[in-house]
Amino acid sequence: MKKSLFLLLLFVFMLFGCSNTEDGTEKPADPQEAETAGKVTEPQIIADQLDIPWSITKSQDTFYISERTGSIVQIKNGEKTVQPVQLAKPLATASEAGLLGFVLAPDFEETGRAFAYYTYEDESGQFNRIIELVLTDDQWSEQKVLLDQIPSGQYHHGGRLKIGPDGKLYATAGDAATEPEIAQDPESLGGKILRLNLDGSVPSDNPFSGSYVYSYGHRNPQGLAWNETGTLYASEHGPSAHDEINRIEAGLNYGWPEIVGDETAPEMESPLVQSGNDTWAPSGMAFHNGKLYVATLRGNAVRQFDLEQKTTSEFISGLGRIRDVLIEGNTLYFVSNNTDGRGNPAENDDKLYRVELEIETGQGQKS
Repeated sequence: MKKSLFLLLLFVFMLFGCSNTEDGTEKPADPQEAETAGKVTEPQIIADQLDIPWSITKSQDTFYISERTGSIVQIKNGEKTVQPVQLAKPLATASEAGLLGFVLAPDFEETGRAFAYYTYEDESGQFNRIIELVLTDDQWSEQKVLLDQIPSGQYHHGGRLKIGPDGKLYATAGDAATEPEIAQDPESLGGKILRLNLDGSVPSDNPFSGSYVYSYGHRNPQGLAWNETGTLYASEHGPSAHDEINRIEAGLNYGWPEIVGDETAPEMESPLVQSGNDTWAPSGMAFHNGKLYVATLRGNAVRQFDLEQKTTSEFISGLGRIRDVLIEGNTLYFVSNNTDGRGNPAENDDKLYRVELEIETGQGQKS
């Protein structure tokens, strides 16, 4: 009887004394989650009811977010304006296709210029192109083609655009899914990271003379970010897991489809980090304070990659598929992507969020 009473009291103590914090909220289930929960503030919603958002960019206090369906959403002082985009070619309806990468030109405030990457389909076939857009009276229009006929297929369009610290325009191009071997073909634009001058010409210091190709052997790269010293990193979708984070150097071969994951081969680069048998489906990424913050789709999280420790953990989760991230100062912005046909949209999805990052105090401590 005493033993039964003891066990009952022990159970009650465990139930009410251990499973809840003082404010009544449920404790995380394991030490890693507890550590994360103590560092991350609750994400705040900036805007909702976005339609398959793909890229976040920002000028002063105004956000511009591309939507795969063919619009740019302007968010200023809490007000959302859907700006139509007039394109020279019809958007393709293939899976993952549409209006993808989008980045404002350095002189955007004076000229209204931006750059975009989109998938189109016409009588010649289905391709991706990189263009210059101009904003006039809340409407964007295609002004100039910088690079055309980037291979496209049913999947794997790549699509990320970023302006690097060198002032060049970088683009990620997928292998078009049905033709993985083009990633190894130096004459093809597919399965590559591309580098352009802002007028669409080939930079004279590109690794291959007269070519836009900056690196090759990529499957479906969708994220680009630079650290404070100018080192470039890229995220890449692997085949059935084995997603990658790569340190990118000009002219190097990153192996697809010859090697996967941690496999090695002469004159081919293995990833800095790879997901093994898990699937992240990494997309947009940003660098802050020695860490990469990567949007993951199948992973349903913003993942944090510590470049010094070469470790990774979930930073934000529970909001579904995440497509892109942007860091400004100590603030991380990110967009969910639950309306893309592969997620489970919550009420008023998709959304633009913000969350504060840790701040280094100068004594090696964080606040």
